[in-house]
Amino acid sequence: MFGDATNWNEDAYKESILKDREIQTLTVFRTAWPPSSNPNPDTIILASSDGSLTSYSISEIPLGFSDSRAPQVKPNAFLQGHDGPAYDVKFYGNAEEDALLLSCGDDGRIRGWRWEEFMQSQVPVALQGNHIEPIVDMVNPQHKGPWGALSPIPENNAIAVDTQRGSIFSAAGDSCAYCWDVETCKIKMCFKGHLDYLYCIVARNSANQIITGSEDGSARLWDCRSGKCIRVIDSVKDEKFKGFSSSVSCVALDASESWLACGSGRSLSVWNLPASECVSRMCTRASIQDVIFSDNQILAVGAEPVMSRFDINGAVLSQIPSAPQSAFSVSVHPSGVTAVGGYEGLVDIISQFGSHYCTFHCQCV
Repeated sequence: MFGDATNWNEDAYKESILKDREIQTLTVFRTAWPPSSNPNPDTIILASSDGSLTSYSISEIPLGFSDSRAPQVKPNAFLQGHDGPAYDVKFYGNAEEDALLLSCGDDGRIRGWRWEEFMQSQVPVALQGNHIEPIVDMVNPQHKGPWGALSPIPENNAIAVDTQRGSIFSAAGDSCAYCWDVETCKIKMCFKGHLDYLYCIVARNSANQIITGSEDGSARLWDCRSGKCIRVIDSVKDEKFKGFSSSVSCVALDASESWLACGSGRSLSVWNLPASECVSRMCTRASIQDVIFSDNQILAVGAEPVMSRFDINGAVLSQIPSAPQSAFSVSVHPSGVTAVGGYEGLVDIISQFGSHYCTFHCQCV
């Protein structure tokens, strides 16, 4: 009537419960496509709330779209990148053999590993994590308060790179952006001016500038030669956009670096940088949490299970259902294949034609 408990394994049961909870609470904060000579995407990298950086082979994932029945997939490579959530992952370099895998996180660190060494490791995945030493390891400075007390180490919420000048840029929780030298792992410049912590950062390398977005509701353009703010994008001061004020959660540049997209609460604005004007603004049903340009279109995801596609003028071109109920990352492969990641460790792979290729749950290592 009550079953046979002779072979009951209490430890195994507890472990299974913890694993289920771990999967349900896992969040993918960033997806990225590595540099490759292969024109078709196969490998995708994820930065997650457990501090991990994981690599998955798309060809090994079952086809189909389902948020409730998405399969759990084991990574083919794994690094324990950070103590606390890993918020961003980027590649420094365009060649597979020379590229660095960079990440930043809640522990205030920026770390980098050789991509080739990461992918060619012979260590079994279950034993991976700290098996490769980072060749880049930088930590944000602490600030002195009254009587010499040091502040906590501020987190890094996003990074950007400039390979031509050997720089890594970070958006930090102390309201500053930092420029780091890749070779020396030291700070080259600090950008001060925001009134609250930074969410996002993008490098405008053609003009030797960076653009940051902050909780203070503004985006700022900075000159990397002087470290000075050269323009503040603040819709609150514009009567035309009154009522839309919110933190700037994400920014993106198009390939020409002439167009800027800013996600701010439940609105998305598009700016022509050479003309210094906002050309369109659109309202969304939910807060925008990531945005990216794909050719002449803008892809946006946020706190609803949808990936929206807009044109420069703000017209909605399509809305594609996504598995994560709240998505934090959208990234586009050169082939046009798109990845969306978010809550419950869910990742969608969407073809260049807008159809779902596959959906999977990240498996905690």
